Amino acid sequence: MKLFSSKQRTKIYFKRTVIPATFLFASFPAFSQDIVTLYTTREPGLIKPLLDSWTKSSGINVNTVYIKDGMLERIKAEGKNSPADLLMTVDAGNLIDLVEAGVTQPVESEILKTAIPANLRGENNHWFALSMRARVLYAEKNFPIDSLHYEQLASPEYKGRVCMRSGQHPYNTALIAAMIAHHGEEKAEEWLHGLKTNLSRKATGGDRDIARDILGGICDIGLANSYYVGHMKNAKEGTDARKWGDAIKVIKPAFVQGGTHVNITGAAVARYAPNKENAIKLMEYLISVPAQQQYAKANFEYPVLKGVDLDPVIRTTIGEIDVDKIPLTDIVKNRKQASLLVDKVGFDQ
Repeated sequence: MKLFSSKQRTKIYFKRTVIPATFLFASFPAFSQDIVTLYTTREPGLIKPLLDSWTKSSGINVNTVYIKDGMLERIKAEGKNSPADLLMTVDAGNLIDLVEAGVTQPVESEILKTAIPANLRGENNHWFALSMRARVLYAEKNFPIDSLHYEQLASPEYKGRVCMRSGQHPYNTALIAAMIAHHGEEKAEEWLHGLKTNLSRKATGGDRDIARDILGGICDIGLANSYYVGHMKNAKEGTDARKWGDAIKVIKPAFVQGGTHVNITGAAVARYAPNKENAIKLMEYLISVPAQQQYAKANFEYPVLKGVDLDPVIRTTIGEIDVDKIPLTDIVKNRKQASLLVDKVGFDQ
């Protein structure tokens, strides 16, 4: 769940930006009434079925360009000649970086504004969330608590019982930024100190490693993204991933005066989009009930549209979440302070 910009983490080389043309779904001229060009950082396999369904129903072809890294740099370099109509990426921080760089435009769509709450869209409707992933707690199956506040993770009773990946990883820095939004920088620093004290091992590894270490008895609880639960519990019987998934239960944490922290996949219309109306139509389709169901199940994510069925594994293991109401735009503003706090308290040391 990354709330933080790729430009902060990755040295970009244009020659590595786009996969070969043989991996593109289609190739069409940029200016056409029956086309939309999508730049996306999402894996092609996750979204191709959705786009194929939309093309079948709308008659509008999607020219999909998969960009692993450097979307912002590419769009800026292309300038007014960019063929991009719609920009799709993971992490509200990346979307806001696109806005601040001036490569997006506001969108007027009652469908989008009605479906997507204000805390999950950008200022002046420059971007909209399409799916969510929650920052939840993995816990040992016999862990005696079924509900917990994020703030409680710093409590002395959990000393030596918590596993975390690096505090500088965007998934965790995002949560720290949200803690700042709720309590201010001073209180967030105190919380981070307490959380570091409670670590059972160095903050390292990935989210799935937390489930592994719970199985190994290294820790009892740990923060991780919700969608990994689906991947682990759907893994082949007998694999390590399946064993890790079967070893845990999931607790839905929340802020004391708020909800569960989420991050998103979202989309924005490119500033110089040759096919702006088609881009808006595609976004509107992506928040329709059929698309939301398909999209959520493809990667075990939460739909942004209310009333849409969850993937069965997510529904039975985690269930519905009460999303924190603080706008993601406000949380992202704290990302620099959050990163500095991680270093200040020596969280990863």
